[in-house]
Amino acid sequence: MTVYRYKAVIPGNRIFMREYELETRMTLFKLREFLDRDLEFSPDQMTVFETLSDKGVIMRRIGLFDFGDGSMDRVSVEDAFKGGTAALRYVYNMTKALSLELRFESEADYNPRLSYPVLVAEKGRNPDQFSSVYEDYGEFSDSGSSQPDVQEEAFDEEELPEGEEAV
Repeated sequence: MTVYRYKAVIPGNRIFMREYELETRMTLFKLREFLDRDLEFSPDQMTVFETLSDKGVIMRRIGLFDFGDGSMDRVSVEDAFKGGTAALRYVYNMTKALSLELRFESEADYNPRLSYPVLVAEKGRNPDQFSSVYEDYGEFSDSGSSQPDVQEEAFDEEELPEGEEAV
């Protein structure tokens, strides 16, 4: 059985990263279910996989329904990466065009004790399926500080927003 390691990233973002080991013969539908569970996405949303050339050009679009390039339940991971595909884009929010890109990293050793697909490495929080902006404040928090959180005053005592009166 062949197992490959793929790195998932959010294009243009340096914080988020996941590495997965996948059986090459698994369908894109099974991969979709796994990604939705792993990233805590709602499974009732329309999604699509796009195969990308090394220049980022969409070569195939594979959906839940066949758009002419096959459907998720009929196309395997191995088939998706044939024919010069450099990356597989998972569009998890079609309205806002939010996506992850999966790129081949290496061949991995098959472990009969594991149930594939498997998450093997991660960095950053899961993206919000419905937000246009990826935010991960965990990277910037000072979790080692023993200082209590201090709430700053929004206004000086003498300066109040227009229309507010001092009591």
